[in-house]
Amino acid sequence: MSDTAPGSGTPRARAREQTMRDIVRIGRVHLATDGAAALSLRAVARDLGVVSSAVYRYVGSRDELLTLLVVDGYDELGDAVDAALSRVDRADHAGRLRAIGRAVRTWALAEPATYALLFGSPVPGYRAPAEQTTGPGTRVIARLVEVWEDAWVAGAVTVDEAPVSPRRLSRDLARIRRDLGLTAPDELVARGVLVWAAVFGCVSFEVFGQYGADTFTQPQDVFDHHLEVLAGTVGLA
Repeated sequence: MSDTAPGSGTPRARAREQTMRDIVRIGRVHLATDGAAALSLRAVARDLGVVSSAVYRYVGSRDELLTLLVVDGYDELGDAVDAALSRVDRADHAGRLRAIGRAVRTWALAEPATYALLFGSPVPGYRAPAEQTTGPGTRVIARLVEVWEDAWVAGAVTVDEAPVSPRRLSRDLARIRRDLGLTAPDELVARGVLVWAAVFGCVSFEVFGQYGADTFTQPQDVFDHHLEVLAGTVGLA
């Protein structure tokens, strides 16, 4: 009898997958305790209980480890947003926007080090490879775009359908609409970009302590207020 179930892979493949998961898990711990700039494969190997040369068979450099952590973080955030959206009626466009914003905030506050890796200051000497990180990194943006595109198609929002000024901005927005297959007009797409930037800006202010320690009794109150304002910005209030 085979020791592997159909589709489960060979024992060697499963062992490799587990080792990769362990490397990412330990890397996330070091990211939180030491920071991205100080991330060390030798330290990961030590905690994994192997010599450093063994880890290099799985991850070739610190930059490769950082990329693994970036992709893992983006996917974890995307999964959190998708889980939150699964509990909201698709026709409730404003509710979907709130769910996305709250899920991003909740995850960011629970994983500040990984959030900082994704949305904070660049790590000196590291450049995330677009071919590996663009897909995972745009999952949340895609969910936001779906909200205002669905609202537009459903007739739930009304905005000026004329091209925006200046013309070069309208050309940029036309390219975005074409690339994403959107029917929403310039004005709604431009407002959607504002919502995207504002959601992550508000979360970053809180995660990085920019509001100060005692400005708001409950920071979630001001965040929820901002979400209502942003819903109004795209005509969903």
